[in-house]
Amino acid sequence: MQWESVIGLEIHAQLSTRSKIFSGSATTFGAEPNTQASLIDLGMPGTLPVLNAEAVRMAVKFGLAINAEIAERNVFARKNYFYPDLPKGYQTSQYEHPIVGKGYLDITLEDGTVKRIGITRAHLEEDAGKSLHEDFHGMTGIDLNRAGTPLLEIVSEPDIRSAKEAVAYVKAIHALVRYLGICDGNMAEGSLRCDCNVSVRPKGQAEFGTRAEIKNVNSFRFIEKAINYEIQRQIELIEDGGKVIQETRLYDPNKDETRSMRGKEEANDYRYFPCPDLLPVVIERSFLEEVRAQLPELPTQKRERFQSQFGLSAYDASVLSASREMADYFEAVQQVCGDAKLAANWVMVELASLLNKEGLEIDQSPVSAEQLGGLILRIKDNTISGKIAKMVFEALANGEGASADEIIEQKGLKQVTDAGAIDKLLDEVLAANAAQVEQYRASDEAKRAKMFGFFVGQAMKASKGKANPGQVNELLKKKLEG
Repeated sequence: MQWESVIGLEIHAQLSTRSKIFSGSATTFGAEPNTQASLIDLGMPGTLPVLNAEAVRMAVKFGLAINAEIAERNVFARKNYFYPDLPKGYQTSQYEHPIVGKGYLDITLEDGTVKRIGITRAHLEEDAGKSLHEDFHGMTGIDLNRAGTPLLEIVSEPDIRSAKEAVAYVKAIHALVRYLGICDGNMAEGSLRCDCNVSVRPKGQAEFGTRAEIKNVNSFRFIEKAINYEIQRQIELIEDGGKVIQETRLYDPNKDETRSMRGKEEANDYRYFPCPDLLPVVIERSFLEEVRAQLPELPTQKRERFQSQFGLSAYDASVLSASREMADYFEAVQQVCGDAKLAANWVMVELASLLNKEGLEIDQSPVSAEQLGGLILRIKDNTISGKIAKMVFEALANGEGASADEIIEQKGLKQVTDAGAIDKLLDEVLAANAAQVEQYRASDEAKRAKMFGFFVGQAMKASKGKANPGQVNELLKKKLEG
């Protein structure tokens, strides 16, 4: 039997506000346990929440970016459940009246096709605290620093059909919230987490299968692996005569498997009701237009502009616009050197290789955009060859000079472009390899093409890489043919 997977994702994006959603407590990551929890966060009797206006602004910004309906009137509700890291006994969230309604996001798949993923809703809510098991023998510690941190929960339609599509969608959301400046997207710190709802059905069947939810997956790689495992588990279970039960599961990356956590709750299990401590939030038209005017250039817009303005390929434009920092770096390099294609090549190849090797993000790059742009200028004006440029780049990365010009001067790396000097050098190379010259002249075209590279290599070696490769090729061909 042919099976089809049906996947819907719930992404929790932690909003980059300086204080929590209902209190003035700080949201800084990594503080000592329970040092950023106020009486409101601790759920003390008599305390009242006050809504953070910046969280509302950020939610509206996201809604506008995904072409969603923004609710003029949205309501906070209490989601009731007991857990030790939830001191109030309920989570303040939105249920029937979320701030962001139906929207969509277009994703680009590996084969270059574009697929539209529907977004059901995005609602504001507070985060819970954190249970700590590692440092307590036979006991659990509770850290409430995270309690009350503002979250935007982004719920997709079940439009995703594979683990790779799911990863492409999460990456698109990740890029979007960072472009908007509403979430830092740091998955390792839990700033962006994903719940994966997975089911399977026979191909051609209209009804959905029974779904399982995989909770709190926090890396692109784990999302792909967890979904693939769960799809296979469900198919094998059904084919062996079993039934998939609706439940919540956890993904164990060490064992590369999902395991049952608890039965899946329904909305009525949470006994939602409107929060009596918070008034409905009314979004005025003037506020909406003010936020719309503040929207930055979005990833898809930037990608299209890179193609039309700079003549980049769809692939190059997609890579360079994947993050706001990468796009800004590329544009800064291009402004210095005036050559978008050379700038794209250096950013995507040499710079990306350096960052990957050192485990750095682009905003931590040891080579600034101005330095790289200056280096490319020296390639363009034939001061240095491409090979020498790589040596200069390495020196810049090691902090050996403030600019490419300084390193070129210090190390005497200027390219030899004097025709007379290159002519003399080639005569010496050919004299030292007289037998190969005779062999070259006696060979057919195919063999000559192979041997020509040998002479070029010898010439570049003799010049210590400083001879202009174009001139070497041109003069060498004349001498060998002569």
